[in-house]
Amino acid sequence: MLVQTTKAARVERAKPLSVEDRRAAIIDAVIPLLIEHGRAVTTRQIADAAGIAEGTIFRAFADKDELIDAAVEKFLDPAPLHAALRAIDPELPLEQKINDLLFYLRNRMTGIFGIMNAVGMSGRPPGRPGPESFYDLIDEVLRPDFERLQVSTERIAQFLRLVAFASAVPQFNEGQSVPTDELAKFITYGIAGNPAERKDSDAA
Repeated sequence: MLVQTTKAARVERAKPLSVEDRRAAIIDAVIPLLIEHGRAVTTRQIADAAGIAEGTIFRAFADKDELIDAAVEKFLDPAPLHAALRAIDPELPLEQKINDLLFYLRNRMTGIFGIMNAVGMSGRPPGRPGPESFYDLIDEVLRPDFERLQVSTERIAQFLRLVAFASAVPQFNEGQSVPTDELAKFITYGIAGNPAERKDSDAA
């Protein structure tokens, strides 16, 4: 019996990736390896993680150093952080928003210091401008609470970044990392406590 082959039944070969797509896939594969192994990561490890032949790496990058530099540059891209901040619902309670802002900022700072240590970078973390201002994003999240705030949103943004930076440096924490929710509560209410909690206590 003759089996007719139709277009629907044909198995199409996967289209080869473009050079840019191939570079991006290799970079995504190397970032976690860099954090784990630093510059000692081998091209064999990179190829296995990316699911490619080792020689393919050198068709996309001149050498391993160029690949590492490209991976670090992508890791430092602020776009994913800005997208996370933009996704915070401005209508959430203030303490929850401060908690979420700190959570994303602490993760960002911890990751930056982790990859800098892994690849032997020192000094101030390199900055890279994004399409949106960090201050504008914080302003948007905190806008419903403007009447409650005693300082500008720009000052709050500076303080949040300062706290996130300090909490990401192990030497500053003396082995006792402060939980994000505890930091958020402290930033929101300061050392005087939550006014609502004090009112409830007095009423009791």
